[in-house]
Amino acid sequence: MALELKGVAKSVEGQTHIHPTDLTLEGGTMNVLLGPTLAGKTSLMRLMAGLDVPSEGRVFWNGTDVTGVRVQDRGVAMVYQQFINYPTMSVYENIASPMRLMGVNRVDLDRRVRETAEMLKLTPMLDRKPLELSGGQQQRCALARALVKDAGLVLLDEPLANLDYKLREELRVEIPRIFEASGAIFVYATTEPEEALLLGGNTATLWEGRVTQFGPTAQVYRRPVDATTARVFSDPPMNFLQVSKTGARLMFGDGQSAPVSGRLADLPDGRYTAGFRPNHLEIRQHSAEALRFTARLSVTELTGSETFVHLDHHGEPWVGVVHGVHDLPLGEEIPVWLDPRHVYIFGAGGELIVPAAYALAA
Repeated sequence: MALELKGVAKSVEGQTHIHPTDLTLEGGTMNVLLGPTLAGKTSLMRLMAGLDVPSEGRVFWNGTDVTGVRVQDRGVAMVYQQFINYPTMSVYENIASPMRLMGVNRVDLDRRVRETAEMLKLTPMLDRKPLELSGGQQQRCALARALVKDAGLVLLDEPLANLDYKLREELRVEIPRIFEASGAIFVYATTEPEEALLLGGNTATLWEGRVTQFGPTAQVYRRPVDATTARVFSDPPMNFLQVSKTGARLMFGDGQSAPVSGRLADLPDGRYTAGFRPNHLEIRQHSAEALRFTARLSVTELTGSETFVHLDHHGEPWVGVVHGVHDLPLGEEIPVWLDPRHVYIFGAGGELIVPAAYALAA
């Protein structure tokens, strides 16, 4: 089982929504579409499903060209962030409805409805109508209906966004196991890098209608092919700093420098861009090798266990995510530290030159 996009693109009234895309998704895999709002995730899903016809390129299902084939004539199930249920039917009948259309016998239908309802914690609500449920319960009902459909392609457009935190965490663990066992192709759209990492499988990063990278999720995270992919696969986005390589040292913005070693030693002298994730920027020096910078503190955000530190480093916005709750002086220059082992090096065109040392060791 495979879904193939070959040169698929979509334009509307001269505006490009999806640039030419080649993508192959295999059966039994979880495939995450990761990108910010308006990156093209939903547009790409609609092309996969057959809800939209590509402006150019072809869509193949198991080797058969299905470009232009109606969504009704494909084995597709979809779940949206905005839950869609039949308001006049009970939860039981909502879940059962796809199987009734498929002619599943009564015994198997009842078993599958109850198993799925139990998994999604809907058993006490089976006799209720959707409008009698909370928003999270209604979304679980829509998700259950997609799971029992036994479709070859399941598209999930930010399906957990309206659920409470605890249930989201539980379903993030359960969903990959459920989907892998089904043998179907699952495509899951999200704006959250953490969600992509938790789901595993493969990830396609999107930016302004382009798929910038596709591969095993951990690999895309550790070794992004360019600065755009690194920015997408980091929450908050990756920080950047201009650097130069001179002989055996890497020169940073505040007059800081670090000796080069490993793959950096072979880097030609010149100017580059260093990138580092917010969780690697520290407000205390935790290693002797850490470089010290000064930056003006503009905003702090407390999330409970962490503090988001928003900084201005000579006109460049930086964000640090530091453990614990910290009372820091707003509007003042504060010292911050960065371990060189956490630095990625990008070229003039944004292409990755050298991954961070910690990523190479993983």
